[in-house]
Amino acid sequence: MIIIGEKINGSIPSVAKAIEERNADWIRDLAKKQADAGATYIDVCASVDEDIEVETLHWLIDLVQEVTDLPIAVDSPSPDSILGALPFCNKPGLVNSVSGEGDKIAKIFPVIADTEWECVALLCDDTGIPKSAEDRLRVFDHIMEEAKKYNIDPSRLHIDPLVEMLCTTDDAMENLAKVMKTIKDQYPTIHITGAVSNISFNLPYRKIVNLCFMVLSMNAGLDSAIFDPLNRDLIGAVYATEALLGMDDYCMEYITAYRDEMFGPIKS
Repeated sequence: MIIIGEKINGSIPSVAKAIEERNADWIRDLAKKQADAGATYIDVCASVDEDIEVETLHWLIDLVQEVTDLPIAVDSPSPDSILGALPFCNKPGLVNSVSGEGDKIAKIFPVIADTEWECVALLCDDTGIPKSAEDRLRVFDHIMEEAKKYNIDPSRLHIDPLVEMLCTTDDAMENLAKVMKTIKDQYPTIHITGAVSNISFNLPYRKIVNLCFMVLSMNAGLDSAIFDPLNRDLIGAVYATEALLGMDDYCMEYITAYRDEMFGPIKS
């Protein structure tokens, strides 16, 4: 599982406070904890006004890179801010994100075309978030046509079919599973990602919903996810599901994880 650590995000009140106060030690500590917990990428999202976003991203990226050499996921709704922040990264990472909206693809894809940068692509466009699986797949087809123009291999793309609140969408899991499976059938090397915690907004005991969602989504093709790598239960569910799906020979990764100090001894 490709784990995109979600903790350094200015939309989280504690992170917003650290950004406002320029609390460098707090940000460094949060980055190191995610790296130590097994994150693949450290997502960095400033969530500030666009006129100071690149400057803030620069500050955050520098702090993360002081404590880990993991690649950065540069996260912003603004393609201009993303492009402004890419040069501050020590190595290619993950652009988060493009979509079928506006000129995002037209701005981002040419810049990353001949690089090793990977990219999250959201299945929405100028009409909003499609309600049906068929309409999301229509957006997906458009994104893949654009990727082909710039010779961006499918293996560099992380397709986000857009995880919506379960409490407001009765067929949320059904639609997502259909989209994930269809995409994986067409492009076996492509990655499918998503913000795991979105599914449980406004529900009680969100943790159990997120765990079940992770298992079902991995069975449908999810191999990249945006979540909290410090959540031991969710990490454990990932290891267990990979073993159950035959992706972990003799359960060695699962066994090793629970022998590691990061998890501590497993409790029966």
